[in-house]
Amino acid sequence: MLNGPFLFLQMPDTHLTDLKNLTLPALEKFLQGQGKERYRATQIFKWMYQKDATAFDEMSNISKDLREELWQTAFISRLEPEAVETGKDGTRKYLFRLEDGNAVESVIIPTDDRNTICISTQVGCAMGCTFCLTGSFKLTRNLTTSEIVNQILAVRRDVELRNIVLMGMGEPLHNLENVIAALKIMVDDNGLQLSTRKVTVSTCGLVPELERLGREVTVNLAVSLNATTDELRNRIMPVNKAYPIAMLLAALKKFPLPGRRKITIEYVLLGGLNDSLEDARRLTRILSDIPCKINLIPFNPHEGADFVPPADAALEAFHKYLLDRNFTVITRDSRGSDISAACGQLKGRLERS
Repeated sequence: MLNGPFLFLQMPDTHLTDLKNLTLPALEKFLQGQGKERYRATQIFKWMYQKDATAFDEMSNISKDLREELWQTAFISRLEPEAVETGKDGTRKYLFRLEDGNAVESVIIPTDDRNTICISTQVGCAMGCTFCLTGSFKLTRNLTTSEIVNQILAVRRDVELRNIVLMGMGEPLHNLENVIAALKIMVDDNGLQLSTRKVTVSTCGLVPELERLGREVTVNLAVSLNATTDELRNRIMPVNKAYPIAMLLAALKKFPLPGRRKITIEYVLLGGLNDSLEDARRLTRILSDIPCKINLIPFNPHEGADFVPPADAALEAFHKYLLDRNFTVITRDSRGSDISAACGQLKGRLERS
């Protein structure tokens, strides 16, 4: 059953600056350009991200004159879910209708001690991975920085959040400029105050963008690998034709990892296609010198897909093979499949019931 509110938010004139598109240094420059002190940016940042203010009049420690000036040059955007759907396992999917009429989805995955939110970075996706429903809708446009962080703020009004993963609709590194800005807002002590250990970016393997991500911001990295040969990965993940497995692995070896962190390797198991023990052997071989942990994800069926999940015996054998060779392995439970909220099932559309 879907529940509301069902609404569109009227956006201000396009000549106004959405302050949620600005990192703290960018906000400082914006205010300095208007002759204002730098510390005002910190005050405004805290109001937006720590007190969820969406009107300048709420900012009681800012002078009335400055607030009136800000109304003339800027605004603070906000997202509200148009629809929310809850699965039998407690997974919750939020549909956000954007100002231009497009829509994206976010998913809350609850566990005993924390809630993880899976947020979107694009409307649709250009990567065309054949096992992913989002990719079948093609790319409509990138999300702005504000549209990325506003998903977190909107859901945080509903539930407490501990972990943020950028693995919803879209390829985050294909929208790198806005994603990096959003990540900086997330981990800023004056912003969303998230630990870098609690923020994960998932990519299908855009190598040049991967290198820039590592240079500019500290986050956890997850890489969707899903095959151990270029022949198969070319078939199911067209990005591999530009950045084949060897090139991707070389980039992962260079990716800066703080402390004792590991890269998460995501491996979607497709029944009879990439789930054999020979695949497992190749996987251990190519990952042998990369600090990583492996997430095995049984394929989640969806409309229009020709793939099937792995047999239970194949999944167990694959998992055991990796475990016996001292890899950290997690087989991810399918969560939210009854509301099309499982991995690879997001489509930016909810049917009202």
